[in-house]
Parts: sequence; C-alpha cells; structure tokens
Amino acid sequence: MGGAMSEASERQGPVEIVPVAGLRSFMEFCRVPRRLYRGQTGFSPSLDAERWTMYAHMLNPHYKLVRSQAFLAKRDGDTVGRIEAQVYKDARPNKASPYQFGTLDAIDDRDVIAALLKTAEDWLKAQGADVIHGPFSPSINAECGMLIQGFEAVPMVFMPWHPPYLSRHVEALGYAKARDLISYGYDLSDRDRAAEPILLNRPEWKARLKFRPLRMNDLASEVDLMTRLFNDAWAGNWGYVPITRDEFKSMADSLKFLMTEEWGFVTELDGEAVAFGIVVPNLHEVTADLGGRLFPTGLPKAIGRIRKGAYKSGRLALFGMSQTLHKSARGGIVILTMIEELRLRSRKIALDHVEFGWVLEDNAGMRKPIEMSGAKIDKIHRIYERRLDGAAQSAEAAQAR
Repeated sequence: MGGAMSEASERQGPVEIVPVAGLRSFMEFCRVPRRLYRGQTGFSPSLDAERWTMYAHMLNPHYKLVRSQAFLAKRDGDTVGRIEAQVYKDARPNKASPYQFGTLDAIDDRDVIAALLKTAEDWLKAQGADVIHGPFSPSINAECGMLIQGFEAVPMVFMPWHPPYLSRHVEALGYAKARDLISYGYDLSDRDRAAEPILLNRPEWKARLKFRPLRMNDLASEVDLMTRLFNDAWAGNWGYVPITRDEFKSMADSLKFLMTEEWGFVTELDGEAVAFGIVVPNLHEVTADLGGRLFPTGLPKAIGRIRKGAYKSGRLALFGMSQTLHKSARGGIVILTMIEELRLRSRKIALDHVEFGWVLEDNAGMRKPIEMSGAKIDKIHRIYERRLDGAAQSAEAAQAR
C-alpha cells in the first residue's frame, strides 16, 4: 500500500509503527483520539475508565474469542495514530471475514494512515487472511464502522467519532464499502412528550403489549433473557457474531451505573417476552467537564447527574426483538409502540434527543418503522473491506467472499 507524500511527511521524520505492549503504551493507545481530535467540532472524549474496560484483555470477554495485536504510530517521538488487528479463533462472522481491523485513528496524513493499515494487513496476512473487514472496535457488538456522515451531530455514548479526512484517506488507499450502518436521531419537543400514544391506546394492542422494567434485583436472569433475544434478533445479519453471556454480562455491568429504572424494559406480547431495550443517558453530555477522568471526584459527580436527570440526550444502546416478529406487521407494531413508550417515559426526564442506532442499511424491517416514527438519519458509519494481494488463501477467508 502507499499514498502520495504529504507536506507533513516531507517536513518531518519517518513514521514508526510499534506494537502496544505493557501498561504505558496501552494507556497511550486508549487516549489517542483525545490527543488527536481535541477541539474538533462534533468530537467529545470518552472516559479513560470506559476505554480501559473496552480494550483491556483482562476486562473485556471479547478478547477470549480472538487473537489480536494493537499498534501505535510514532513520528519524532509523538504518537500520531493507532490501529488494532484481530482474527476470530472459532467464531465465524456471518458473510464477513473473521480477519478484521479496528480502532483506527490518526492525524490528517495519508502516509501515517497507510503505515497503520499496512501493518494491520501484514499481521492479518500472517494469520491467513486474504479478505479483511473493519473497523470493528473491537467487535460488531461494540463500536464499529467509520463515521462518513454526521460529523457535527450530537456526540453520543458508545458511538465512534472520526474526522472527515479519515474515510477519504482509507478509500484512497484501496478500501471499498462493505456495509453502511445507519443511526437515527429522534427529537422530542414538549408537544411531542405531551401527545397521547396512538398504538398503545388501541384496544387490539393495549391488552396484548406490555412494557415491564428490567429486574435489576435479578440481573442474572435478565442477562440470560437479553442474551437469548439479542442473538435471536441479529442472527442472519451481515457480520453477525454470537454474543456470549460473559460479553453481555460485561456490557450490562458497565451500563448499570448509567441506567435508571425507566430506561430499561422488556416488551411482552401476549405474556411472552419478545423484545428488550436499554436507553442510556448520553455519557458525553454528563461528563463533558471531567476531562475523561472519573477518579477521584468524577464518578460521584457523573452518577449524581444521571440520578437527577441532568441530561437532555440518550441512546438506545441495546435492542433485540425475536425473529418470529421480523418482517411482519406485528414486528413493526412492536418497534413503533416501543418508540411511543420511550416518548411517554421521557416526560419524567425531558429528553430532547434520542439516538436509535446503529441499523444495517439493508435492514428494512427495522428502518421502516423507525422512519415512520419521524426519526431522521443523523449519522452513517461505514464498514470497509479489502482483498489483500499475495495472501495465502484460507478456508475462513474464502467463506467471507
């Protein structure tokens, strides 16, 4: 791979790619976006503790499923980018490659980005890849895709942000679109919140559809239910990798301090649990003045703000609906009534904006009812693919074709 020499690379020293090894370089890896993107419109830094939980192999059960290596890009002693490469040991993403890259962030310099991608490609090629997909950061069940639209939209918790130049450089370096991931913004006015629900009040649905709160005092059983519904919901989707119970429990544990009772629910149809949803407060809004640090005083401040409802935006972070309802009128009704229910619950905490996302671009069964609710596209993230020249053919890579 290669790219045109930029003015920056002509004026400065060569790019050096170094593997992440040890605590110091790991901490540096986690903080790269904050260092590179600080001050850019639309960017809001994540909390250090949240990033540690995401990328520490001892804390994130995802890393039991993959072999991986993270890298930093250095120039003249400064960190100018990062990337991670991974291959699934046993799981096989649906219609996608098990050889993946992710967590790509860099300065506006094609040579830096080319060096990072080339390093990830070489590492993956040594594992047997001939087709790679990404970015997955670190998985399709976490943060994934590269932002290509909505750079100045509301920064949202657990959604990656990238500057406009990054996708341009990646595409110029030979990466092509595999899939787009759509996020919707749902804006709520006082009038919207005051409006009475339509579907929820219809006799034919009022008795059949119920929204019960998550049972936080029996989280183990709820995790089992949500893991089952989540895997049932997304099986068959492009890129799907079954989420393990350990992964889901880790996600639930990390969301516990963000959740309030009204924002976690299970949807029951005729007495059977058929869907669930978890809306979390927008952590970027709650922690904007903490400088990415929860300790020693940031954590009680953040929890206090969440409990007091001192936020105006949130995100439907987890959602799953039984496949028995997919591509059916009943499924559309469940999604629309869920949005009505969220609107009713927003009366207690006057949310102005809820993000629904992401949704695969070809998932019409999800997209249509969301759009019928009045939600508008506000972000698009792209998954890229590249066929590697000279790679040894493998059965796994052939499956990704």
